[in-house]
Amino acid sequence: MSSTELTVRKTFAQVEEIRLAAGVSDDDGPLRKVAVCVVCTNPFAGQGYVADLAPLVDASGEIGTYLGTEAARLLGAPVESYGKAGLVGTSGEQEHVNAALTSVFGNAFRAAIGGGKAWITSATKVSAPGAVIDVPLAFKDEIWVRSHYDALEMRIPDAPLPDELVIIAAVSNRGRINARVGGLTVDEARAGGAS
Repeated sequence: MSSTELTVRKTFAQVEEIRLAAGVSDDDGPLRKVAVCVVCTNPFAGQGYVADLAPLVDASGEIGTYLGTEAARLLGAPVESYGKAGLVGTSGEQEHVNAALTSVFGNAFRAAIGGGKAWITSATKVSAPGAVIDVPLAFKDEIWVRSHYDALEMRIPDAPLPDELVIIAAVSNRGRINARVGGLTVDEARAGGAS
């Protein structure tokens, strides 16, 4: 996959399945979390401040479609939660990876996983290769469903290089195991109500 602005060096994915929390499970089955990323060139690396980041915004739709499609495939179940994150190498700035995660990316990601109504939680930072980032997750149709507040830790051993971006999409099949802090439930959110 490449576009005129971004060339993908590699893709990376991880799948985590949690079956117990504090030694106990609930009746909803395992919690499965998937993160997929692309490691790509940063066309603005080493250029200092650049006012117009539109090339990154415009190129991100293709990547959002790819990441969403692959994340949903690896999840192997309907997506209930989603999130996004990004790393930018040290020759770039944080705003470069933020530009790759705007609504253009988000709308393509949503379409690829079968929709979503809530804004997509996000985290970004400048880093050297091998940095860890926590990708936040929340219920895809209503941000106030507390049972689905979660995160997935991601680390790519050889990325980002100084002139690269790491663009990450994450999904899960359910909320936390044994979630019990109240708030709006999934059923209430789907019915359009509040608790």
